[in-house]
Amino acid sequence: MEEREIAGGEAAAHLAMSASSEEAREYLREQTRLARLQSDQIEEENLTRRRMLKLEHTSAMFKLSLELAVAAVITIAAIAFGAALWSAATDNGLVVESFAVPPDLAGRGLTGDVVAARLLDRLQMLQGATLSNRAPSSYANNWGSDIKVQIPDTGVSIGEFVRLLHTWLGHQTRISGEIWRTAGGVAVTARAGSATSPTFTGSDADLDKLIQKAAESVYRATQPYRYAVYLANAGRSKEAQAAYESLIATGSDQDRAWAYVGLENIYTSRADFTSARAALDNALAIKPGFVMALINVYGIDNQLQRDEEELAMATKIAEHMKGPRDPDIGELAWRHGVFAAQNQLAGSLGDFMAQAQANRGLQALPEFLGQVESNRSNDLVTRAFLHDGAGMRGAYARLPPTSNPGILVQRAGNHSFAELLLGNPRPIIALKAEFEAFFKSQGAAGAVAEERQLWPIFAQALAMTGDLKGAHALADKSPLDCTICLRERGILDMMDRNWGGADYWFARAAKDAPSPPFVWTDWGRMKLRRGDAKAAIAKFEIAHGKGPHFADPLEMWGEALMLDHRTDLALAKFEEAAKYAPNWGRLHLKWGEALLWSGHKDEARRQFDVASQLDLAPSEKLEVMRMKAGNGG
Repeated sequence: MEEREIAGGEAAAHLAMSASSEEAREYLREQTRLARLQSDQIEEENLTRRRMLKLEHTSAMFKLSLELAVAAVITIAAIAFGAALWSAATDNGLVVESFAVPPDLAGRGLTGDVVAARLLDRLQMLQGATLSNRAPSSYANNWGSDIKVQIPDTGVSIGEFVRLLHTWLGHQTRISGEIWRTAGGVAVTARAGSATSPTFTGSDADLDKLIQKAAESVYRATQPYRYAVYLANAGRSKEAQAAYESLIATGSDQDRAWAYVGLENIYTSRADFTSARAALDNALAIKPGFVMALINVYGIDNQLQRDEEELAMATKIAEHMKGPRDPDIGELAWRHGVFAAQNQLAGSLGDFMAQAQANRGLQALPEFLGQVESNRSNDLVTRAFLHDGAGMRGAYARLPPTSNPGILVQRAGNHSFAELLLGNPRPIIALKAEFEAFFKSQGAAGAVAEERQLWPIFAQALAMTGDLKGAHALADKSPLDCTICLRERGILDMMDRNWGGADYWFARAAKDAPSPPFVWTDWGRMKLRRGDAKAAIAKFEIAHGKGPHFADPLEMWGEALMLDHRTDLALAKFEEAAKYAPNWGRLHLKWGEALLWSGHKDEARRQFDVASQLDLAPSEKLEVMRMKAGNGG
């Protein structure tokens, strides 16, 4: 048998078997004690190792937290620095630096900082007076509302560092200047950057005026389009025209298009409509589909009362306003324009319910360039076209108080015209002299408005009072390229029972403006008055095709059908007309008559009750009473 090493438990077992029992027990005790010592040592080593691992973990976590904190600080600093760089790089604001001033002025409190603040006030006033539909962001050099006086820091600081960043990286307009003594008083100059600037001189007492001139000089140099608008708004039209023409010669395409729009306003105010239209054509050549130019084309057609061109342009503008906002147009101006476009198109088609809805939308917006006030006044006429006398008078009573003479004249004009449409000519006749004086005060443009708008309206008012001779004399003076002027001639011949003359003028007006529904409605009314039901129906059918939501031809179509003994068909026309003029007293009266003749007595009584609560002419009130009495009501 081979020899082999005897170790561990085998040795203990061997001794236990070969030695005495006492020796074996002693040996086992020693082995047990040794095993315990080894176990305790291993346990202590394990405990120490765990403590070391825990300490190492804590140290690692602390180190990681420190590294994360350092990284966070670096990240925040980088973000702050990046934000500072971005703010500096996108800074288009205006900074007015402290002026250099003579010691005696500084000693009286007129320091360089004070002069800078005064110049800043003038610049803010100029910008506030620049009212325009144009979006501020469309200007090449737009300050926005970031206008400030800068007082230099002393020494090195974060503020000075940020200022230097904005100077190096930004596009600030920096204004500097000085005041110095002259033999006769003082001289003031202000410059944008390094550009040269005029010097303005005067006495010490003129210093505020000199600062104003310096501010205008800076505004002209840095904001050429806004400066032109400011001049136009201030009534300085010759200077404004020169400023617009300078922009057209040297400006960007964007500024040139807007400058042509500005020129159109000046030409229109002088009644030079040929030049005005040419200016808008130039604007559209530079910027095709330019909404602002299209709106002004519509304005010219509206002033000249060219209904066909007006409808075509209103249609085009409404389509444009359905799309995304033109970035050249301010956001609020665009929102106003959307409702204005709906208003104009609806009015051109006789859809006065839709026009009233557009009016409500526009009046819910913040005021802008007087458009909300103007629309409140125009809404009186819309309600009159809806034959809603109570609604018109209620809206007039709710107009906010004002002492503005221009607003008062506009309100008086629209209110008296609305009363005329509702059958009451007295208010507009009472104001005739006042309106004539107002139009004369407006120069050439006022003269055009008088002959194309005022004369036809006053002719109608005179005719309604029975003065047909005076009405003809006034209408006969009006231009022949004016749709309402042609229509009024036909209406007067109708009232004079000159059927041939009325046919002639309505035919001429229909040739002038075939697309709107109004001429055809007038012509149908004339045929109805003459007693020619079939001819009237033919005209009303054309009118309805042109303006399907225009209540007037539908109502008179119903009357013509009644005249032609087709009462059953008339009921449908009255019902349809009521959708577009629900508060028209005569409509409900005639509807009740048609129902009565058709044997629907209860329904007829309801219509007579409705009619009796609405505006009616004196003869119509008597008819309602007679019908209700005859129907047991």
